[in-house]
Amino acid sequence: MSTVNNNPKGIILILLGMAFFSIQDSLIKFISKDASLYELYFGRTIIAFALLLIYLKISSQKLILKTHYPLLTITRVICFFFGFSFFYISLTFMTLAMANALFFSSPFFVSILAVIFLKEKVGIRRWLGIATGFIGVYIVLDPNFEDFNYMKLAPVACALCYAISMTITKYTSEKDNVYTQMTHLYIGAIIISILFYIFAGKGQFNVFSDPTFQFIFREWFSNPSFAWPFIIGMGFVGAFSFYCVFSAYSVASPSVVSLFEYSLIIWAIIIGYILFDNVPTLRTFVGVTLIIGAGIYIYIREKVRDQMIVTDTPNR
Repeated sequence: MSTVNNNPKGIILILLGMAFFSIQDSLIKFISKDASLYELYFGRTIIAFALLLIYLKISSQKLILKTHYPLLTITRVICFFFGFSFFYISLTFMTLAMANALFFSSPFFVSILAVIFLKEKVGIRRWLGIATGFIGVYIVLDPNFEDFNYMKLAPVACALCYAISMTITKYTSEKDNVYTQMTHLYIGAIIISILFYIFAGKGQFNVFSDPTFQFIFREWFSNPSFAWPFIIGMGFVGAFSFYCVFSAYSVASPSVVSLFEYSLIIWAIIIGYILFDNVPTLRTFVGVTLIIGAGIYIYIREKVRDQMIVTDTPNR
């Protein structure tokens, strides 16, 4: 089947996938006052993992748990888990648009890490693209260094952790297939979440008045009748998002599909306005434009040099 003839279908699928990722983010933002961070993480991961196992069973694919890179896999799992912990935390005090825009700084970090660890060559034009992207990040953050809230760096920390995870994925994909690596992420997230429950799940460290820290340390199952329908819904929404994304890449050219991943920021602006009455400032729009433009430019330069690492599909 020619992927070229299916590019329109791939674009529709990736747009749907990004829209549902944004819906998932909005659900997290909505229930952050009634659930604990790692209760939420645990619930959505259980649902997503169960759906992955069902898919593998239906498609008669064998699940291989063994990894050829145990230490790198542990590092990747930890970086991914805590990276998206930072992202979910940011949603408690930041608009969907700002959080997602800052998350898309990950390609800039990936390019830098690829130079350091994968020995890939980055020319002056890509370095200029990276610099432009970080200028966009600076503009979106709008830092006042005399009274700067460093929690605003949470999505950037997520981007860095995600970049480390993706750089490792690039290396380990030579021997570990995608389902093996996804399974490791899910099992790792479940184990770490359970450890958080054992040591802090009773709310014994929730002595904070700040809503963000309450979200992190709140007692698990404090309002299950309200929170868990949303948590379960998040698992299905996330699974559907992944289905759309992977289907898009399977039926269309990755060089076309990956560019539309930036539609996530547009969806975040739309959904943020509809559900939370968030209107991005002009400064945010300028920063977002620089981030998107730099990301697309880096992608094009990678395509020219046949070094596709930055644009690996986001694994949220």
